[in-house]
Amino acid sequence: MELTVQPHPLLEIGAFITRFARPLAALVAPSGLVQLLEPSASTPLVSSDTVRAEVRQLLRHGGFRPSGRSKPAAEYLHAAHAENRFPRINAAVDACNVASLWSGLPISLVDVDRVLGPLTVGVLAVGTSYVFNPSGQVIDAGGLLGLWDTEGPTGTPVKDAQRTKTHDGTVTTLSIVWGTRALPGRTQKTTAWYRELVAMIPGAAIEEVAVT
Repeated sequence: MELTVQPHPLLEIGAFITRFARPLAALVAPSGLVQLLEPSASTPLVSSDTVRAEVRQLLRHGGFRPSGRSKPAAEYLHAAHAENRFPRINAAVDACNVASLWSGLPISLVDVDRVLGPLTVGVLAVGTSYVFNPSGQVIDAGGLLGLWDTEGPTGTPVKDAQRTKTHDGTVTTLSIVWGTRALPGRTQKTTAWYRELVAMIPGAAIEEVAVT
């Protein structure tokens, strides 16, 4: 798979594909992964106010306002974790959320088999919107960084599109770590640790993505 990344003064992404031996519904998150949800967990990365501020600045570059219901996804995870309501979805999403929680960087996770045509990362055009949950709610994503295919947005640092989200039958995923050059080394560290978390899942095989 090839991924085209449009020029951006701040954006720094991490990307990889994971192929699972069985559909996600048949996989159980390993205990080592679940333990990282504990408040006392020892992790190689810890988020901070500085990280949150720089991620918001990254999203503002295209004119998007990352606040309220449109704040970066990692901030939702931080609040959920603090209130003991951290979501448990499936092994793939759990690994993604653990990496995002502790690193403070938003991460998109899409089902590769639901993607149509070539993939591009860049700032979404003004007027762009998409459905982000099963109930059909729509986000106005104009000016927001995003990943899109020939049908429109598939993932953003705020909310991933419902159209390409993982589901019980998912066997192949694409992960995008949304990092910023204002936090040197953090994108690479987050992506490397995230890959280690995914590798805990029995039968998970990680592949590189060609970024152009």
